[in-house]
Amino acid sequence: MRTYWDFHSAGKLLFGNGVLKQLPSELKRNGYTRPLIITDHNLVEAGLVEKVTQAIGDSVKHIELFDEGEAEPSLNAAQLARETANNVTPDVIIGLGGGSNLDLAKITAILHSHEGEPSDYFGFDRIPGPVTPLICIPTTAGTGSEVSHAAVLTDSESGLKVSTLSPFLRPKLALVDPLLTLTCPAKVTAESGMDALTHAIEAFTCRLPEEMKEDDEAAMPYPGKNPVADAFAEKAIRLVSSHLVNAVRQPTDVKAREGMALAATMAGLAFSNGAVAVVHALEYPIGVALHCSHGQGNGLLLPYVMEFNKPARTEAFASIARFLGCELENVPVEEAADMGIQAVVSLKESVGIPKGIRDIGGAESQLEGFADKAHQITRLMNINPVQPSKEDLMSILRAAY
Repeated sequence: MRTYWDFHSAGKLLFGNGVLKQLPSELKRNGYTRPLIITDHNLVEAGLVEKVTQAIGDSVKHIELFDEGEAEPSLNAAQLARETANNVTPDVIIGLGGGSNLDLAKITAILHSHEGEPSDYFGFDRIPGPVTPLICIPTTAGTGSEVSHAAVLTDSESGLKVSTLSPFLRPKLALVDPLLTLTCPAKVTAESGMDALTHAIEAFTCRLPEEMKEDDEAAMPYPGKNPVADAFAEKAIRLVSSHLVNAVRQPTDVKAREGMALAATMAGLAFSNGAVAVVHALEYPIGVALHCSHGQGNGLLLPYVMEFNKPARTEAFASIARFLGCELENVPVEEAADMGIQAVVSLKESVGIPKGIRDIGGAESQLEGFADKAHQITRLMNINPVQPSKEDLMSILRAAY
């Protein structure tokens, strides 16, 4: 039985409005002179890449740019980024953008440092040593990739999103400037925010270390629920409850943007030191098949998975109801748990997350395939508070359809 837990973050976290101006001093302090920025065309057009390059100024010899990043990045995007890195030999890789660009930067750092293909590193702890130093600068508030040990790619052939998880993937520096999220579109803001909420809720309700099977201990990508991760998860849930709607409806509300940026980072610290579970397992095949964003898929599925997990985490869901602002004086715990789930439903509806799988183009005939593929992701099945059968997953999907 596992009787311990541990906690990790990025090597350094810089957070605050305008903190981008600290980037050149960080580059100089670490002796970096040849940065490669991994980003996408949209951020070039939005002027955010120029903001970063202007902030860097003449503090480095030369800045290289890879702007072929894409939503839910493919294996092909990873190969193209690797080619660029090999050609320019950067001494630091800067991921700029949403979680997709940050994850692509992480994969590029692996492939620039070690031989092989992206698939050689899928799974947990398969990277043999340190990677090219990473600086992650998020421009959305959702994934928490700037502080996590995970990177996700889309494998179109298998119909799955595949994760690479390793302590070596935690960035050297996470630079979180909420002002960089002011131009994030409302739809992306909503979906990213629900992604952060999912991270926090799954971390807060996953299995405890002592609930792990003995044979689970050998290679654990997630340590399970623990008090430090819980503290980050609670704060993240409270922040999402307070700020997501305003960030979506009033995009220039700096206080809301700051609250959501902090929520995303704290949720990233929570899940990467606790766990994500069945919501993510189900979203991976759905996201690939239906081409929905990760945050949209997670937000859609979250309350249905909560309903499934409720018998094992009734008190935790009652606490989540309180974090989400529900008035619980003299409310029985079972009713409070239901209120927590309903609060998530109300929040997702208020920011425009679709109600069901059919609303994002899914067909009932696809559900069994989704269940089959999700059930194969054992690291996420095993960490869920209730280990589901394939039929359990089908029940969740039918309810979510």
